[in-house]
Amino acid sequence: MRRYITKRIMLMFLLLLGMSFIVFASLYIAPGDAATMVAGPSATEEDIAVVRASLGLDKPFLVQYLIYLRNLLTLNLGTSFTSRQPILDEILVRLPNTLNLACAAMILSVVIGIPAGIVTALKKDTVVDNVVTTSSLIALSIPNFLLGTMLMYVFSVKLHWLPAGGMTHFFWTPTGFKEAILPAFALATGTIASFIRLGRSAMLDVLQSDYIRTAKSKGLKRNTIIVAHALRNALIPLVTQFGTSFGGLLGGAIITEQVFVINGIGTYLINAIRNYNYPVVQSTVLIIAAMFIIINLIVDILYCVIDPRIKYEG
Repeated sequence: MRRYITKRIMLMFLLLLGMSFIVFASLYIAPGDAATMVAGPSATEEDIAVVRASLGLDKPFLVQYLIYLRNLLTLNLGTSFTSRQPILDEILVRLPNTLNLACAAMILSVVIGIPAGIVTALKKDTVVDNVVTTSSLIALSIPNFLLGTMLMYVFSVKLHWLPAGGMTHFFWTPTGFKEAILPAFALATGTIASFIRLGRSAMLDVLQSDYIRTAKSKGLKRNTIIVAHALRNALIPLVTQFGTSFGGLLGGAIITEQVFVINGIGTYLINAIRNYNYPVVQSTVLIIAAMFIIINLIVDILYCVIDPRIKYEG
């Protein structure tokens, strides 16, 4: 297991290196001149040349990339073109709001999706199975920005039960719960549906296994068979879904933050794209990708914890 974890960590660093190159190269070939934007509309050609030299934009591509890597290793993400503030400081202010929203959405997905998937498997081909399965298909087809707008209109504008936007507290506090419930549900709807479908499929596969039939023939109680034998083996594909879904929630938060006016890194990224603020776009995309890679590393390690029988060979 130690060897496997070491290999996965090394692979994670390689993925991060490759991602940094892709992000840097994509914005390197993007239209527009960063030096012109920094210098301002009234700058002369000489002023622009000075700014370009100060930013290192007059150097070859590989030299610029190596300088970018060196700055990343020292956590120097550069300076925002618009605010003239360190990008790392601005991200650290906004990142808790995005993580707060994504974690709240993930908790909703797990708490609702996994039990619902198990119930539909146990109630196969019944009214409960048909209703839940159909509802999950409908949920997958609704864009989160549309659902968010509908929820806001009903619960904020019409009923005045919940705030229409903003996020100033963590979701486990009373105020934070009220702020997070609408955007978290709008963001999590598709993930809930995915958990339901995968949980149902995994549970049905396990219930049809030979060892489940053997347990039934020994006279074990139904609850014991489901909890002690079936559920544990059905968790492995659900853990995989957890890792990919959390990364998807981080990406989906970009749109949800716009709908509910949440000051997270999604809003920060959209504003940077609108203003051609390339350093902010580079840093934000790289951080989102890094979180996704780290989460998947944790998921891979959890495989060994859930089922020690799983063997990884080098």
